[in-house]
Amino acid sequence: MKTRRNAVWFKILLIPMLLLSLFVQPATKTQAATDLGLTVDAAILIDASTGKILYEQNGYESLGVASMSKMITEYILLDAIKAGDISWDQKYQVTDYTYAISQKRALSNVPLREDGSYTIRELYEAMAIYSANAATVAIAETIAGSEKAFLELMGKKVESLGITDYTFVNSTGLNNKDLQGYHPEGTAEDGENMMSAASIALIAYHLLKEHPDVLDTAKVTEKTFREGTSDAIVMKNWNFMLPGLIYEYEGVDGLKTGTTDFAGHSFTGTAVRNDQRLIAVVMKAVDANGEGSYKARFDATKKLFDYGFTQFSEQEVLPAGFVVEGNESIDVIKGKADTVNIATAEAISLMTTKDDVAKFTPTLFLDEEALEAGVEKGTVVGKIVLEHAEGKDYGFIEGGDLTVDVVTTENVERAGGISLFFAGVGSFFKNLWGGVTDFVGGIF
Repeated sequence: MKTRRNAVWFKILLIPMLLLSLFVQPATKTQAATDLGLTVDAAILIDASTGKILYEQNGYESLGVASMSKMITEYILLDAIKAGDISWDQKYQVTDYTYAISQKRALSNVPLREDGSYTIRELYEAMAIYSANAATVAIAETIAGSEKAFLELMGKKVESLGITDYTFVNSTGLNNKDLQGYHPEGTAEDGENMMSAASIALIAYHLLKEHPDVLDTAKVTEKTFREGTSDAIVMKNWNFMLPGLIYEYEGVDGLKTGTTDFAGHSFTGTAVRNDQRLIAVVMKAVDANGEGSYKARFDATKKLFDYGFTQFSEQEVLPAGFVVEGNESIDVIKGKADTVNIATAEAISLMTTKDDVAKFTPTLFLDEEALEAGVEKGTVVGKIVLEHAEGKDYGFIEGGDLTVDVVTTENVERAGGISLFFAGVGSFFKNLWGGVTDFVGGIF
């Protein structure tokens, strides 16, 4: 009787456990395998050298990006400078739009004179250091003629990087309602720029690859705009993780903050230590009370950097000259040798943990089953794809597999005419004999 009663109680206790299991969902790719306790809407951490994703939390949802949008404006400007289409000394004449916006100091601005002209370098520094919004519009107008036309360039730029999850309504990242009716025609009056954390990280990744000198300005903690004139104004960098500032973090030298009511407190940061550079993106960071703040976004970024610099290092996961057992060679037709040895062309190294090195498994994919002589050493015959055995790898910010070419490791010359003749004769009789035995076997 007691056993029966216990069984009944066990079933009763099992009911809430079963109900709870209905609401527990398995982890998805966008959930972090390691919980860093980040109180953000999205976050991502990548290796700036390879684009290897080291951490990702809701990184593919399109969210408000605020002034992190200015990285695209910087990118397009630096492209134009490099191409010679724009020069640093080129002058910009203030328009009604940029004058009106620049007078609104609450928006982060350097005041522009109504009849003033400014060099592109002055405007760029104001944008990159102080996140000056009117200066950003001025650059957009200089490059494209109007901010509306500049939006098309922004779209083309990110699409060239493979980004499709974007919404652009202005060059600055402000909410359009703050543009005093000057927002680009065809965009919503309260519209705001949107992208995912992964897309922002991809932009930062390419920006640093193609224009590393962007950091020369991004790392400036303070500079005076129009120094020595009556218009002089001190521009203090909003990136408080820079050396000497309140949330200083060793190695930080960029890149761009962003804050609006819609986007919250967001940040794209980069830091370098021991020749290892990381890029971190946090979006809509809040504190323990659920309140957004400058501290919250830099605290979240610090956790990402700490995780990246302490847990990851460059590890060789596959050596050069690696040979897949059972596939040490590939056949050669009409050669002095019947086969040629093959191996990986180079080593594969990436940012990972020491524990994970042995968890990457190689799979060989050959382009052809045989080569025709003569074969030159270093001929690519296929590739090896590495995959994480437990499926806990985030991959790369640009997508794609972790691969290395497989090549021939020696030359194989073409056989001479006589050798090919006798080889052909031997092949003929071999095929003939095979046909006879098949025939005889068919009779008996």
